[in-house]
Amino acid sequence: MQAAWPVGLMAALTACSAPLAPSCASGLGQPMLVFDLFFGEAIPGRADVTGAEWMEFVNATVAANLPEGYTVFDAAGEWTNPRTHRTVKEATKVLLVALPDSPASLAAVNSIRTAYQARFHQQLVGMTVEHACGTF
Repeated sequence: MQAAWPVGLMAALTACSAPLAPSCASGLGQPMLVFDLFFGEAIPGRADVTGAEWMEFVNATVAANLPEGYTVFDAAGEWTNPRTHRTVKEATKVLLVALPDSPASLAAVNSIRTAYQARFHQQLVGMTVEHACGTF
């Protein structure tokens, strides 16, 4: 019985690593990827990202990489710092965007993430990705 669990674990991990794009029924649009990006506003050694700094980042970086549109909303974030193991609570911006399932879409999203990390001295910008059907 013990020999079977590694096979089951590998099958589960493989399923998580490569989900199949949906087959979209008529009227439901085209296959897309839906990205959620999580931008913490706390900056080490200084005050949080200001509204003006955020808007300048959105106008210069987000809009340039996502010219077809996106949605941004405010959230209250919480995460555990892997270096200190302390829980950090901070104001957060969440960016939601649906894009074609293509390498160019991932490149655009990653460009935004790395620009924010560099500009605002962040360890990371969180990201989740889901397959969906959509039309705009």
